[in-house]
Amino acid sequence: MAVYRFRVTFEDFDEVFREIDVLSKHTFLDLHYIIQQSTGYKPDRASSFYVSNDHWIKGTELAFLPSAPKIDKGVILMENAKLATYIDDPHQKFYYTYNFDNPFDFHVQLIKIFKEDDEAAYPTIFKTVGASPRPRGSVILPSEIDEKKENEYDFLNETLYGIDEAEDLDMLDESDQPNKMTEEKDEFSDEFSDNQNYEEDY
Repeated sequence: MAVYRFRVTFEDFDEVFREIDVLSKHTFLDLHYIIQQSTGYKPDRASSFYVSNDHWIKGTELAFLPSAPKIDKGVILMENAKLATYIDDPHQKFYYTYNFDNPFDFHVQLIKIFKEDDEAAYPTIFKTVGASPRPRGSVILPSEIDEKKENEYDFLNETLYGIDEAEDLDMLDESDQPNKMTEEKDEFSDEFSDNQNYEEDY
């Protein structure tokens, strides 16, 4: 039996893609599930594949959990549509929208057709490149917020040289403060003083 290898690319994140191997007898629902396994998203979301031309123009829709209006119009269900039925080009393209409530759009392109390996299990994820973007509308966990704070540079508490001014002040001996004030007063008493400590104080 023939194996189809599809490259699945996020429309807005070209550097992130997956390569998926499925059998020609598999359905679009099988393809939907393996794609979402590769992204880590929840698969139980209303989604659709669209048979597309070379310019990614949407054609026939193949739906999962379709809305009532789509059902009334007789939309084709993913579970009833075998992949082989809709592939007539060795570089066949499908436009794929995952989760219509907070959608991600994908380009799904057939890149290779080869003979089934009897020892392999299909569908399978052949290649993974890049981390999946966070699903739109998802909640940021407290642990992620703490991690972000750890990696942020605090411009209010640090100088351009990375010195923590608060810690620097704590290191000063309070007994030295009056002497420093006296020195500063003497220094500014003469506008043209050649005091060698000028640069050290600033």
